[in-house]
Amino acid sequence: MFKLTSLNLNGIRSATTKGLETWLAAHQPDCICVQEVKAQEPDVSGRFEQLAGLRGHFHFAEKKGYSGVGVYTRHEPSDVITGFQCPEFDAEGRYTELRFDTPGRKLSLISAYFPSGSSGPERQEAKFRFLAAFHPHLMALKGEREFILCGDVNIAHQQADLKNWRSNQKNSGFLPEERAWMTTLLTDGGLVDVYRRLQPDTTDTCYTWWSNRGQAYANNVGWRLDYHLATPALAALARTEHIYKDVKFSDHAPITIGYDLSL
Repeated sequence: MFKLTSLNLNGIRSATTKGLETWLAAHQPDCICVQEVKAQEPDVSGRFEQLAGLRGHFHFAEKKGYSGVGVYTRHEPSDVITGFQCPEFDAEGRYTELRFDTPGRKLSLISAYFPSGSSGPERQEAKFRFLAAFHPHLMALKGEREFILCGDVNIAHQQADLKNWRSNQKNSGFLPEERAWMTTLLTDGGLVDVYRRLQPDTTDTCYTWWSNRGQAYANNVGWRLDYHLATPALAALARTEHIYKDVKFSDHAPITIGYDLSL
């Protein structure tokens, strides 16, 4: 079983002080896609290139202490791609793709961090620009290779994916335009929401993010923002899923899916 984890760190330095390495050593994923590294290369060098025997590959933001994604893996990739050829968002460190190509197979594992629009209209417009640019990138990639994209998508797709859906219909993360984008990706776009393939009906057990305001975590007032999005052939290999709510490295929970896959 190939264990693939996704986790928004909300800062790699913060997450490691809260036991991330110990958890990785105990659970031994083959690969973990991380988002919101909130560090630059000098911060990572000599400290975070490896975690629990996994080697990291990163896409850092130009702005210090902001965004940034990475993929830690036990397996040596045949190629590492950073950015998706969109200057505005490549400057924000939002895309790392590891390729594992062998004769007869082209396979990618991707860590992506979608923008949040919750800070105001300007960032929501940026989020819409990201979605407009990212969809054709994924469609072109799907035409060339199999992939699993793990990441903080910052969109709850359906009513079952957040606790208070009625009061959030005009809020970023659950806007009709964002949800329609996800629907298009999963229908006409042909990608698969792997967690929902395995757990089509869960509600309050599916959340992966909780606001730091009030008692959201204690009361499980959450959102499902963290996804595995895969091409159909790889999605069909998914066998197990687990959201680890018993650990708290950040405001997000790790989600691990086991695939009948070998690199």
